[in-house]
Amino acid sequence: EVQLQASGGGLVQAGGSLRLSCAASGLTFDDYTIGWFRQAPGKEREAVSCISRSDGSTYYADSVKGRFTVSSDNAKNTVYLQMNNLKSEEAAVYYCAAGRPIQSSTRDPNRYNYWGQGTLVTVSS
Repeated sequence: EVQLQASGGGLVQAGGSLRLSCAASGLTFDDYTIGWFRQAPGKEREAVSCISRSDGSTYYADSVKGRFTVSSDNAKNTVYLQMNNLKSEEAAVYYCAAGRPIQSSTRDPNRYNYWGQGTLVTVSS
């Protein structure tokens, strides 16, 4: 059974930092792209960042470039999302997902087969 466990969310002031973790089990980690998505109330789910486990390539949404960093720990089958200088508008439920999208579809949540339960990030202004 494939499981993705997202954690690390919480309450932070604007300008603060959080590190999210996504622990994966039940799949061959190196065969997948791990994506971080977020969804705020009333809004569509959007891609934040992704990392290809096969070649290490990464993707960042323009809005988070320079502030967010995605990384992986091979030994722990875990992917991290370091989020710095958080903005109030980035409050959302953050999800991690695993899939095998082609490069042009990395941002498309429909290209991901497995999803974690989400972790809530609240940013106070």
